[in-house]
Amino acid sequence: MRIVSQEQGLYRPEFEHDACGTGFTAHIKGRKSHQIIRDALTMLENMEHRGACGCERTTGDGAGIMIQMPHEFLYAECLKMGIRLPDAGKYGVGMVFFPKEPRWREECREIIQRCAEKAGLEILGYRKVPVRPDGIGETALSVEPEIEQLFIACPYHISDPEEFERKLFVLRNYITKTVRCSIPKEKAEIYFASFSHKTIVYKGQLTTYQVGHYYPDLRDERMVSAFGLIHSRFATNTFPSWKLAHPFRFIAHNGEINTLKGNLNWLRAGESSFLTKYFTKEEMEMLSPIVDEGQSDSACLDNVVELLNLTGRSLPT
Repeated sequence: MRIVSQEQGLYRPEFEHDACGTGFTAHIKGRKSHQIIRDALTMLENMEHRGACGCERTTGDGAGIMIQMPHEFLYAECLKMGIRLPDAGKYGVGMVFFPKEPRWREECREIIQRCAEKAGLEILGYRKVPVRPDGIGETALSVEPEIEQLFIACPYHISDPEEFERKLFVLRNYITKTVRCSIPKEKAEIYFASFSHKTIVYKGQLTTYQVGHYYPDLRDERMVSAFGLIHSRFATNTFPSWKLAHPFRFIAHNGEINTLKGNLNWLRAGESSFLTKYFTKEEMEMLSPIVDEGQSDSACLDNVVELLNLTGRSLPT
């Protein structure tokens, strides 16, 4: 590959800068295996130079992986806790970052229960995600969330998988908004790294080498997927945090969006008049605001891409 180091045409070397690292591995015929996950984690580790860390080198800017829902693994793990999951595709999993303090965590659980009842969805149970914090920097551990998986059953009257995905989307936004309105932000904050019946995200304020170690699930041979989407974060316009690590629920983004403020203003100006056949008026009220405050540009983009996809737009267009 030819390296350009001198000014040529519109190219100016002084504008050159590093940014995040992204990668994707998949089986071309959609065959699931644990090898795909291993390969994705190896690729992530080789993206270390594209991420960043603080003066404490064991605290990263963020790294993570998105894979397909590992049904066989989750089914076996949930059976150990007395939870019998339905067939694949008939339940959704929320990867939840809860507050560490038990009092506020229980408050969040109560809110989740009420929100699920309002949305007409049944909670099957929770699974505490095993983690290995040894080797993780003190800075990252000081803000480490309590990580659990929330299982939601697909209602019997819903046969369309995309309709169920939209119900999970409404529930997630409604929970987030209700927690924000009910509990002071300095006391408790809740974040869903993913909430889907199709995919699941393991991420955190970690370095690329720490992801596979911190989450033992990812090293389990029963964990299989036909693809792995990885990201190594280099925080440029927001501080590092557990929730702002990538991948997000739909994207892993490399770059900056310079028109962010204007885009968000236009979105908020039209939010109250949004109409779609895919959501009722009540559901649209439960969804708003579409974009959370205080996010990175990539997180805002992910929120909008998710909305557009769930209202009938295909991802390529």
